[in-house]
Amino acid sequence: MLKILKIKKKIGNFEKVISVPGDKSLSIRWVLLASISSGVSKSSNLLLSEDVLAAINGIRKLGIKVNFNSNVCKIYGKGIDGYNFKKGLIIDAKNSGTFGRLILGLLVNAKEKVKLIGDDSLSNRDFARITKPLSKFGAIFNLKNNKTLPLTIQGTNKVLPIKYYEKKGSAQCKSSVIFAGFKANGTTFIKARKSRNHTELLCKYLKLPIHIKNEKEFDLIKINKVKKINPINYKIPSDISSSAFFIVLTILNENSKLTIKNVNINPSRTGVITILRMMGAKIKYKNKKNYKGEKIADIHVESTKNLKSINCPTKLNTGAIDEFLVIFLVAAKSKGISVFKNLAELNQKESPRLKWGSKILNLMGVKNIATKDSIKIFGNPNLKIKKKIIIKNFLKDHRVFMTSVIASLSFGGYWEISDKDSVKTSFPSFLRIIKTLEK
Repeated sequence: MLKILKIKKKIGNFEKVISVPGDKSLSIRWVLLASISSGVSKSSNLLLSEDVLAAINGIRKLGIKVNFNSNVCKIYGKGIDGYNFKKGLIIDAKNSGTFGRLILGLLVNAKEKVKLIGDDSLSNRDFARITKPLSKFGAIFNLKNNKTLPLTIQGTNKVLPIKYYEKKGSAQCKSSVIFAGFKANGTTFIKARKSRNHTELLCKYLKLPIHIKNEKEFDLIKINKVKKINPINYKIPSDISSSAFFIVLTILNENSKLTIKNVNINPSRTGVITILRMMGAKIKYKNKKNYKGEKIADIHVESTKNLKSINCPTKLNTGAIDEFLVIFLVAAKSKGISVFKNLAELNQKESPRLKWGSKILNLMGVKNIATKDSIKIFGNPNLKIKKKIIIKNFLKDHRVFMTSVIASLSFGGYWEISDKDSVKTSFPSFLRIIKTLEK
């Protein structure tokens, strides 16, 4: 039975300094790269969410030893072709699209057939978008309805280099092809729409044979065969997607200030900050530094009155794709009409998030007009909620749950939000941090 969270009042004023867990995207990429490195890699501040644990359990099934000691994770890599497993292997990606898609890139030369499964939510998501380019390397795939999980992959002993045009701004698909390019005999070429670039930065830090040319809307990437990856000792920076919930809560609350420590402010991920600043939000970076290719900083945010509506530039979409649900809450309290376009990719997430964004706003009494790829939000600076709102049946989408929590604490009303455990997917300590703000 799903646990229900009940919230009956707004949050009070606060002035706090907090830390959020490690970046999920970086945590999963570190796990995968460490698993094919030659030697022992160590990580601290690794996000121990269900998605990351699915990645760890997956590489264990592929014959890789993993140890935990206090806040340190050790992965004993066996080299670029070190995976060793028996016939009939089944890997469960749970709810993680990142792990599910990226691991396929590392299995293009698997000697035995591997079956990939996931939970109900992941099993409804499109995997053909990555199996199509990976099949050009020589791997053979069988998918349910030629599109979804479960699927099987049979690797090839002769991995061919490919040319790949990634049009949707999917960092998962781009990264999976980069990983497959590690195994190919020759140069793999990728033309990719701008998206988060954690994989490329890690590859450059590790001095792998990757070359990147940045153009206005696309990146041109070349990858050559990788012979060896050195062990990676890495303190995972805090997750900006997780931070966004607390940033928005502070903006919408009265007389509040918040500092979030050591957050990853990679420019491919800070679309949410750019958008909120354009709407008038008071957000500053402090103590900026570079860490192994990634930019990190403390984020300081204050309550903001007189928020402005926005006609959101579509070029910012990929850098804020996981944060639009909470951005919509800011638009709900802004003066004027906010417009967000070209957001079809939102409906390719754990749930159809664009539809859910519209539904939450409707339940809050906020007028909006949504299409299959856009939403127009009619803001109300005096928005207050006094009615009962029930949120349920959102396919275990952790971001729908957390957005609903932020909405309830910001605008009031009596909320019953289903599937309290959904936060374990990406942010197990979310509610605990909320409680520290209430003290």
